[in-house]
Amino acid sequence: MTTPIDLPNLVPAAARIPTRGERGPEDSATHPPRILILYGSLRPESYSRKLALEAERLLRHFGAETRVFDPRGLPVQGSVETEHPKVQELRALSLWSEGQVWVSPERHGAVSAVFKNQIDWLPLEEGGVRPTQGRTLAVMQVCGGSQSFNVVNALRLLGRWMRMVTIPNQSSVPKAWQEFDDNGRMKPSPYYDRVVDVIEELVKFTLLVRGRSDSLTSRYSERKGDLAARELAEASAAIESAPAKSCCT
Repeated sequence: MTTPIDLPNLVPAAARIPTRGERGPEDSATHPPRILILYGSLRPESYSRKLALEAERLLRHFGAETRVFDPRGLPVQGSVETEHPKVQELRALSLWSEGQVWVSPERHGAVSAVFKNQIDWLPLEEGGVRPTQGRTLAVMQVCGGSQSFNVVNALRLLGRWMRMVTIPNQSSVPKAWQEFDDNGRMKPSPYYDRVVDVIEELVKFTLLVRGRSDSLTSRYSERKGDLAARELAEASAAIESAPAKSCCT
């Protein structure tokens, strides 16, 4: 029996779960959208973590399967080999995902080091597989003071660099310490409603994109490079298999 999701501030009649008809025509998958959530603080009272967990509850309400990566124990990028268990965990989750939610606090007007370290560990390509390309992305930030959009703008830039499909909507929660109750739940407010908007839109975009992401992210320059590599490999194989000529002929 499915455990009900605790969403006391959500109006169920207004929170419409996307239907199969809203999926892309090439999406034959029947499994729920797979969404990875990353957040950017190690503090016990991390508001980016609280917002990430609120996003996870909403994602489950809208029919998604979720994973939240815990950045504790992830070494600084470049300080260890990629075989480190936390690095492998993060990369495996990125490969598993069909969409992602990025939540970072604002530190000196920018993305936190904890969050950026996670992105720095994700390669653009590894063994011919791209762990972020073609996946959908929603960006959110928490602010200690007045509302700012520095971080969500920076996250959009990162998402573009990682070749992800970033949805139009976004969330910036100002004075985050006022927006969560003693149980770590987000209070009802226009900021909460915007978070719901972002999550609902992410699920819709993920359903629309996941059946055609390979087509949407196929690039001429990459196809040209792949073609040249294949031709070179075929030429090398032909040379190696050609019979040796006698020196006396």
